[in-house]
Amino acid sequence: MVIRWIVALVAFLIVVFVGIAGFGNFETGVDPDNFFDAEGANSFALIGAIALVVAFVAYAATEYAQTRAFTSISSQFDTRTIVLMPIAIAINIILGATVANALKIPVYLDSIGTILVGALAGPIPGALTGLLSNLLWTYVLPPPFQNGPAAAFAIVAAIIGLLAGFVGRMGWLRPRPNRPIGQLGVGAVLSVGVIGAMAWLAYLGWTSPAFSGEVNFNVEGSDAIFTVLGWLVMLLVAGTIVGLLAVLFIRRDLTAAYVVVAGLGTGIIAALISAPISANVFSGVTGGGTDFLVAALRQAGADIGAATLGQGLISDPIDKITTFFVVYLILSAMARRTKARFPQGERLIDANEPSADEEGEWRGASA
Repeated sequence: MVIRWIVALVAFLIVVFVGIAGFGNFETGVDPDNFFDAEGANSFALIGAIALVVAFVAYAATEYAQTRAFTSISSQFDTRTIVLMPIAIAINIILGATVANALKIPVYLDSIGTILVGALAGPIPGALTGLLSNLLWTYVLPPPFQNGPAAAFAIVAAIIGLLAGFVGRMGWLRPRPNRPIGQLGVGAVLSVGVIGAMAWLAYLGWTSPAFSGEVNFNVEGSDAIFTVLGWLVMLLVAGTIVGLLAVLFIRRDLTAAYVVVAGLGTGIIAALISAPISANVFSGVTGGGTDFLVAALRQAGADIGAATLGQGLISDPIDKITTFFVVYLILSAMARRTKARFPQGERLIDANEPSADEEGEWRGASA
């Protein structure tokens, strides 16, 4: 299994390098009808999509050479996964459009569906959900849901889905209630420390002299629906900190710490990949709520590359911790037997509870 992923990664990196160095069009400047380099954005979208397809083919070819089958791929795409994916894509776009159009805060919330699919089904469905979400968001949907910059970051969305699949596969999102005080203490230090550090960094950017405006909650005309949704998103982000601490200290569920670590790691990786795209195609200005952080860092003396990376390292971990926590709440609310029927569902169930098959046998015996 590891060899397949290594082959896929190498193929992916080769295509990205060759595409950017030899075929990408990144010198046309800002498009007069947009606030970004449209040709550059399209180049990143195309190169990323091709690289992901080549990586998938390399993975599949390696698996077939090893096993003469595609079992690890086909097992991730059952009927439930195929039905869930379009729902997840809609969730991504609706929430993402809400944040982009109505609520200028330094988060995105456009990967809840991606992470949900990845956790339940596996890395490949998660990656495909992220990729399709961003491509459809730019090239298919009409305003007000259309988002011109989204396609350029499709490669980032796919990698988020891939990482979510691995997080689910490792069992990081299964409940761990009623843990000993010692374990909860370690989890509390980790969770509170990470959340506190991220909040402090966000506060420094928010209070920077480079940001003199206020958060805009008002949207005119047909976009007014985003105002209501925007307030809900704001409450969601604020409630994440309270919710994580409640899960950790009231339910004594150690998974809160796993959620924080998963969100932090995914956010850092997403920031490292998205920063060059944002710097080269958008000059750090994507029209979202993270732009003021770029402006603050630029005013402090950072160049555009360092400013976009710094913005990503502040906002992406906050966003992904929030997103992973929301997904964990969704998974916790799902019936245990429903989760178990997904390809990775058994890994999302408390190890101390019986499996779906065992519960069925117990009920049959009781009857």
